[in-house]
Amino acid sequence: MRTWPLALFGCALATGIATAAVEIPALKSAAPRGMLIGVALNQAQSDGKDPMASAIVPTHFNSVTAENLMKWEAVHPETGRFVFEPADRFVAFGEKHGMFIVGHVLLWHQQTPAAVFAGPDGKPLDRDALLERLRTHIETVMGRYRGRVHGWDVVNEALEEDGSLRKSPWLQIIGEDYIAKAFEFAHRADPQAELYYNDFNLTKAAKRAAALRLVKQLRDQGLRVDGIGEQGHWLVSWPSLDDIDGMLGEIGAAGLKTHITELDMDVLPRDERMYGADLDARAKFRAGTNVYADGLPPDKQQELAQRYADVFRLFVKHSDSVARVTFWGLSDRTSWLNNFPVPGRVNHPLLWDRDGQPKPAFHSVVRALQESRKDAEK
Repeated sequence: MRTWPLALFGCALATGIATAAVEIPALKSAAPRGMLIGVALNQAQSDGKDPMASAIVPTHFNSVTAENLMKWEAVHPETGRFVFEPADRFVAFGEKHGMFIVGHVLLWHQQTPAAVFAGPDGKPLDRDALLERLRTHIETVMGRYRGRVHGWDVVNEALEEDGSLRKSPWLQIIGEDYIAKAFEFAHRADPQAELYYNDFNLTKAAKRAAALRLVKQLRDQGLRVDGIGEQGHWLVSWPSLDDIDGMLGEIGAAGLKTHITELDMDVLPRDERMYGADLDARAKFRAGTNVYADGLPPDKQQELAQRYADVFRLFVKHSDSVARVTFWGLSDRTSWLNNFPVPGRVNHPLLWDRDGQPKPAFHSVVRALQESRKDAEK
């Protein structure tokens, strides 16, 4: 019988096989005071059907985010029909372990059924009708978890890389104020919940400036926006540490909390032609870039470990404004990067490997947090 190496955490599964316990510092305990360390959970994990997650998550994390099961297509698949049972179990998991619970996401241009934007005749809805659907969705979902889900990604990825508003159906049908309306509805649904704007590539100056302008405009209208989320889907070689440092400094200087919401480090080769490639092209890219299918070599493990240590030192440097760091997935086995931007590759972007063993990157993060915390407390 196979057992997960949970004894590393002073835990054991009911497998009937005894293993020796080795103490490993918990990530959440090593972090600076006030900085949450979170993880995004898939449904099997929050349902308690993943033994590895059941042992690791409560030990190392004090915040959880719903990876997919609170997105519109999952919780509200058809107009007038909501499916709450998986989300209920996710929230119950977080409550059981005393965690800060994050709902993801209320408004996004992806993973939203096309029918949301269509009327009975198949034509696009008008502004008022789509606003009513948005209001109903936000008030119903947030209302169910009022006082239980502590923070919400209200709007996700509303900006293009040049800082202009993304030409999504939300913008095209409602107009530029759809973002303000979403935050208005969200605050009304749960006045105590923290509300965030979430996006990626905010290390790029133009996009970051646009996000800061957007949030300032919302706040100037009297709307509640508690922080900006930078997803942090980064590579081992990009973005530069200077760009990350600059982003964290600018968001903090604007009086906002930064949330690193979807952190991982892609170790596989990227090519711009991968995105949207046809099946034959994807197969060629997969064959040519699936370079660590048999495991990450020691030198690449150390490169990943150094990268994680470097970025966590920056998080600690800006710990007065970095409120939360959430990993997008628990282990390499379940990372979305195994299937993005090309499906069927073997990626190694997280702190735990496919067998639930902490990687050198895990230990480098712990050391970086502990060293920085000691320096801060001198």
